[in-house]
Amino acid sequence: MDIPVIETERLLLRGMTQGDFEAQAEMWADPVVTRFIGGVPLSREQAWIRHLRHIGSWQVMGFGFWAVIDKATNRLIGEAGFHDLKRDLTPSIEGTLETGWGFVPDAHGKGVATETVSAVLAWGDAQRPAMRMTCLIDPGNTASIRVAEKHGFREFARSTYHGAPTILFERLRPA
Repeated sequence: MDIPVIETERLLLRGMTQGDFEAQAEMWADPVVTRFIGGVPLSREQAWIRHLRHIGSWQVMGFGFWAVIDKATNRLIGEAGFHDLKRDLTPSIEGTLETGWGFVPDAHGKGVATETVSAVLAWGDAQRPAMRMTCLIDPGNTASIRVAEKHGFREFARSTYHGAPTILFERLRPA
């Protein structure tokens, strides 16, 4: 499957390539990045599995995560998109477009997440209009909660995932 390319004012969202792995591994090894996403930096091996999951999801599911490239520097600064990870979670979000995003620390606080999530959701609205959109966010991650709420996500449950509290959100799509 050809992974769509999305362009915004500052960003290029494109499929992951093998050449993105080093930057992605460095990003996921950073404790600032993982503070609210699992809480522990990823090993190189764990980052590789994540990288392959992003590439393979497009082939299997017809949706996935994009590499987020800063057009000014041509540097990978994050990833965002959709997945269905078959999480062991109650209530279940299996079968939804679970929306996610993560960025290198120097991209934080610059509107990059808002710009990226807007583009990702526009693609989801056009390509998967009947699928429910969800996301799960650590209760301490106020920045991501703000991004989610800005894009129409509303809390629908609180749960525990891998022993840690999490908030489950669903997106109320524009009519």
